[in-house]
Amino acid sequence: MGVVTLTKDNFEQEVLAAKVPVLIDFWATWCGPCQMQSPIVDAVAESLGDKVKVCKANVDEQPQLALNYQIVSIPTLVFMKDGMFQKKMVGLQTQSTIEDYLKTLLDA
Repeated sequence: MGVVTLTKDNFEQEVLAAKVPVLIDFWATWCGPCQMQSPIVDAVAESLGDKVKVCKANVDEQPQLALNYQIVSIPTLVFMKDGMFQKKMVGLQTQSTIEDYLKTLLDA
């Protein structure tokens, strides 16, 4: 499963109705750490495949989504399961940190 670009229009379908845990990467083009986080998020999507859904939301293009999840610093990763918020990680994260948490959602 590839990385999905989130908008306010597809958020409900892609995130809230997802049958697997969802990782949302809140980012912006001007954010240096976001540019470093992006390939890591892509690698998580590649590594875990169809077991999880990986999405990206540009905070400049989707300010309402950022506001809904109280995103004040980027990059911020938001984890969802069964349409419910699970956890937020602020700042640059390693692939193993992200995957380890997603695996706890898969095992739950």
